Amino acid sequence: MKITIFGGASPRPGQPAYQQAERLGTLLARAGHIVITGGYIGTMEAISKGANQAGGHVIGVTCQQIEDWRKIGPNPWLTEEHRTATLEERMIVLMDLAGAVMALPGGIGTLAELSLLWNRLDIQATPLKPLILIGPGWRAAIQGLAAALDGYYLPRQLALIQFAATVEDAAALLPD
Repeated sequence: MKITIFGGASPRPGQPAYQQAERLGTLLARAGHIVITGGYIGTMEAISKGANQAGGHVIGVTCQQIEDWRKIGPNPWLTEEHRTATLEERMIVLMDLAGAVMALPGGIGTLAELSLLWNRLDIQATPLKPLILIGPGWRAAIQGLAAALDGYYLPRQLALIQFAATVEDAAALLPD
């Protein structure tokens, strides 16, 4: 199965968040999954590295708009690159290539990706697929949002998200 993983660009080698992302890439590749990321630094690089070093296939979805904003190229662990012109196109490709999507902690870019996919799943603009959020921060954020904006987040919408405490738990949630 192709698995897209969203996550922040901030983690660096040696940091716990980077190590966890690398571990997730390794677990997914060893299970025979194709890993898809945004193709750049941080979480994206760590997942790509873990999957690549475990012998997995790694797809990076990159875009000109990001490279114009942040003078950066794709990470060296990709085995395939899909290029888009804009951030919006990139987000759609990341979602549409995937049979399941996971999100590690991240900033506003990760939140935008997660929100767009969640909405697309809700209105059936994309086929139903697992959406797995990893780490206690996501659970607290989504539950806090739903509680603070009582009535705006319906039970059927909240049911579209699965939560996993660890990367190992997240990998175990994937369908066989």
